[in-house]
Amino acid sequence: MTNLAQNLADSAACDGAAPAIRLGETVLSYAQLDAASARVAGLLRERGVQPGDRVGLMLPNVPQFAAAYYGILRAGAVVVPMNVLLKSREVAFYLSDSQARVVLAWHGFGADATAGAAAAGTECLLVVPGEFEALLGATTPQDGIVAREAGDTAVILYTSGTTGTPKGAELSHANLTRNAEIGVDLMSLTSGDVVLGALPLFHSFGQTCGLNAAVAARACLALVPRFDPQAVLDTIHRHRVTVFEGVPTMYVALLAHPQRAEFDGDSLRLCVSGGAALPVEVMRAFEAAFGCIVLEGYGLSETSPIASFNHADRERKAGSIGTPVAGVEMALRDVENGVGEIVIRGHNIMKGYWGRPDATAEAIDADGWFRSGDLGRVDEDGFFFIVDRKKDMIIRGGYNVYPREIEELLYEHPAVREAAVIGVPHADLGEEICAVVALKAGAEATAEELREHVKTQAAAYKYPRHVWIVAELPKSPTGKILKREVTVPAGLLA
Repeated sequence: MTNLAQNLADSAACDGAAPAIRLGETVLSYAQLDAASARVAGLLRERGVQPGDRVGLMLPNVPQFAAAYYGILRAGAVVVPMNVLLKSREVAFYLSDSQARVVLAWHGFGADATAGAAAAGTECLLVVPGEFEALLGATTPQDGIVAREAGDTAVILYTSGTTGTPKGAELSHANLTRNAEIGVDLMSLTSGDVVLGALPLFHSFGQTCGLNAAVAARACLALVPRFDPQAVLDTIHRHRVTVFEGVPTMYVALLAHPQRAEFDGDSLRLCVSGGAALPVEVMRAFEAAFGCIVLEGYGLSETSPIASFNHADRERKAGSIGTPVAGVEMALRDVENGVGEIVIRGHNIMKGYWGRPDATAEAIDADGWFRSGDLGRVDEDGFFFIVDRKKDMIIRGGYNVYPREIEELLYEHPAVREAAVIGVPHADLGEEICAVVALKAGAEATAEELREHVKTQAAAYKYPRHVWIVAELPKSPTGKILKREVTVPAGLLA
């Protein structure tokens, strides 16, 4: 039997009194979390959920997420994690596409969840603190864990849909169990660790490296419902967090917080960055400020997500996503001037896209290689470096320009907090290079100054001809900068 929920049962059996989930002063022990998951499984069974059925999970980072997640798995059902900010039309799509029988949704987002579920013909159970626990208390727990095959689907993670309709990546129990084990090993997690849970649990990074790895190691996951630098610094200080996991924008925000020095971050031993490329300058500044090491890793929803990682006990290369993890292969395809598309093969690759054999065949070839859509290079030691997203590459006058390279130069300017480089249509050149920048609090710089800063360090065809300064860059719920939502000021390109 391979059921991801077994990790929770094993940790509870080993030390039921150990803290599993913490939110502020609320603490759920492993025994309590395991018992709650058994009651969720019983509740779903009463609602007619059978092994293999899909169940939507639309909760923020609260203890109920963990109980529901493992309860769904315990029942032999498939978890369909959903962003709590989805609107009713989007909720209806996720539930209809996955053919979910039930959705558990947070009361604070109940209107859209209820309307979307009604449109999809899915039963909606609203999770209201207190009421939900009372409902579970009146439910007969399902003590056993439903046996599943290693290749059975455990979770369907919908990709963000930046290139069209979201697709559901089917991740098996074996995919996720093995990836959690790898996360434990890479971070050297033990029962004494406190992992910060600020990454959304509905996202693959927060789910595998946060929730599943912590539970597998019997560590404590200290939740922050919504990323806020003050709340994160306070949680690290108050609960002696040892491992911080975040996306680059989180590192930038923590570094920029004006009261950062007032919080004690000495407990931190390790930080992990993923989700997007971490600018080298940000990594160095963070390590100096917090006195810990930052390991950059790489992966996608379709790779469970860990594919490559830097290692704390080996050489680290600034700007590198490290080397493939155990049991995983990575290579470059269609290489031109040392840069090619990263392809991945191994135990971490999804089964395929739910109900989309055409998209699956396009993404995974006959030999099992998954096409990532990311452009990279590899050095003589086997370390991989992300150059850019394939679709983000700018072709200016026939020359390939990788936005990340220009962004790295902008981050080296002392006034720059965040930067995004994009291509905009140009009648003669095909595309022109533009940069949008947010400055650090109290810092000053002009667009001309920033343009000249890059111009002196990059080839003539690479520097941004147009630069504009904004208060904030648009971001996804997981904190990624959304280049597609950058608005070019009227008249700038005239």
